[in-house]
Amino acid sequence: MSGPDVLFPLRNNFYLGAFQAAINESNVRGLGDSDAVEKDSFVYRSYIALGQHQLVIDEISDAAPTALQAVKLLALYLSGGAQKDKALSGLSEWLSDSAVSSNPTLLLIAGMINTHEQNYNEALKYTHVGGTLDLCALNVQIYLKMHRPDYAEKQLKIMQQIDEDHTLTQLANAWVNLSLGGAKVQEAYYIFQELCEKYTRTVMLMNGSAVCQMHMGQFDEAESLLLEALNKDSKDANTLANLIVCSLHLSKPTARYLSQLKITHPNHVLVERAAAGEAAFERAVQSVS
Repeated sequence: MSGPDVLFPLRNNFYLGAFQAAINESNVRGLGDSDAVEKDSFVYRSYIALGQHQLVIDEISDAAPTALQAVKLLALYLSGGAQKDKALSGLSEWLSDSAVSSNPTLLLIAGMINTHEQNYNEALKYTHVGGTLDLCALNVQIYLKMHRPDYAEKQLKIMQQIDEDHTLTQLANAWVNLSLGGAKVQEAYYIFQELCEKYTRTVMLMNGSAVCQMHMGQFDEAESLLLEALNKDSKDANTLANLIVCSLHLSKPTARYLSQLKITHPNHVLVERAAAGEAAFERAVQSVS
């Protein structure tokens, strides 16, 4: 009979978007080698999610296990500039090494980086093997980005067969329901709310609930929830982007939220679209002047 899952609090907080709480749960002693590597992987991914890329780069040595080297590549990639190019080159090298190319964490990071690059078919080359809930959940996200909810549903069913009550499975269920629309949006909302009540109200879960409310036309309620999320993290990209969308529907000013988004996340899709719109307007003005 197996003992208690001592890494559950750390892992679960990470999945819920409670990254500092995940780090705080990492003081677990007496772990075997594989569990210790898994613990460190989640801790360093939490630091990455908090934007502390350099800490991860500095602390993971070249002698670290493959899983941690993969996490370091993600930190390098998200640092941008020359570090991003170094990460892409390093990732290619690791994936060409048959001795480590099947490592689940390496495959996950390969999928994440290629998803960031919007190379969805390339990402699926590494993630389609599944085998872990993390890989299946990433598959769900990729298929939804590709506007293939039918394939996303198939991945969700695989996750439900592995562990229907797992937090990742519940989140994937909410993502799929939200993409399907209609009555499924209400089901997605209930999942986000249930996770908030069962565990903790994270910015990620609050954004999920708010997006559901916007889909249901409840913009005032969504705005209230998003402002609460903004109080928790004033730099969160999803919160700022969703507030822009929500404010547009409420005929409220969006300039301040857009300015914050430009400063904190200059490469966000909404910032790029706004810049493209402004450039097109300037060209139109010049053409008639």
